[in-house]
Amino acid sequence: MQLRGLVKRYGDRAVVDGLDLEVARGEVFALLGPNGAGKTTTIEILEGVRKRDGGDVRVLGVDPASAGRDWRARVGVVSQGSGAAQELSVREILDHFSGYHATPRPTAELIAAVGLEEKAGTRVGRLSGGQRRRLEVALGVQGRPELVFLDEPTTGMDPVARRQFWELIRGLRAEGATVLLTTHYLDEAAELSDRVGVIADGRLVEVAPPDELGAELRRLATVRWSEDGAVREVRTATPGVVLRDLLATSVTGDLPGLTVTRPSLEDVYLSLVGAPSTVCTDSEGDPR
Repeated sequence: MQLRGLVKRYGDRAVVDGLDLEVARGEVFALLGPNGAGKTTTIEILEGVRKRDGGDVRVLGVDPASAGRDWRARVGVVSQGSGAAQELSVREILDHFSGYHATPRPTAELIAAVGLEEKAGTRVGRLSGGQRRRLEVALGVQGRPELVFLDEPTTGMDPVARRQFWELIRGLRAEGATVLLTTHYLDEAAELSDRVGVIADGRLVEVAPPDELGAELRRLATVRWSEDGAVREVRTATPGVVLRDLLATSVTGDLPGLTVTRPSLEDVYLSLVGAPSTVCTDSEGDPR
C-alpha cells in the first residue's frame, strides 16, 4: 500500500494535507491521531469510498478510486457506524454473508473469535453497541481478505472482548494478511502493530515501531526522590550517572522514594500531537 502526497479538502480546509505513507504486505500498521486529524478520511480514500483531491494511491497495486469487484473481494472493511439487518440473528447474518465469499471463515469459528457464542441466536437489533461492534468485525474478516481496514474496531468492547479481538488480529497476521488499524487505545496499538504512524492536522508526524516512537523523547529519564521532606527530580539522558552521584552524597546510602522513569507511549503520543503530557519541555518546545 502506497500513498504519495495524498490530499483531501473540504472547502478551503485540507483535512489530509500531503500525506505520504507505505505499508508493507503482511504488516499490521496502526494510524493514531486525535479526532479530526484525518484518520477516517484517509481510510475511506484507501477503501475507495471517498474521492481524493490530489496525490497518488495504490492499494494492492490498484488505485482504489477505480477498483473493480475483484479488488474489493480481496479487501475487508470494519468501518465506524456500519450496520446489519436488525431482524436476523448473529448466526443467520454470518451464514447469509458467507455466500458472498469464495472461501469464507466458518460461522462458528467467527462467532467464537469475537466472543459472541452466547448471542449466536440473538437478533442483531437486540445486541448492545459493543456486541454489534464484534459482529461488524466478524463480517469484515469473514472472506479471509488480503487487506483489512479496521477503523476504531474495539470501540464499545469490554476488556475481555478486546483481547479476543487481539487474538483475531494475530491470527490474520499469521495468515499473511495486511492490517491497517485506527485506534484511540495506545495499549492496543503497542500490542498489535509492527509500526505506528501519528497523524495531526492531516499530516503524518512520525512513523516508527511502537517502542521506538518519539526516540528523542524516550532518551530522557526522570529521576525522582525525596529529600528533606520535599520531592526532587532531575530529567537526564544519563540516569546512571545521576544515581551514582546521589548515592555518593547520601549519608545513609538510601534515597527515599527513588524512582527512575521514561516517557510512556502515551506521553510520546500526546507530545507529537501537541496535547499536554507529563513530558516537560523548555521554552522552545524541545524536550528537557
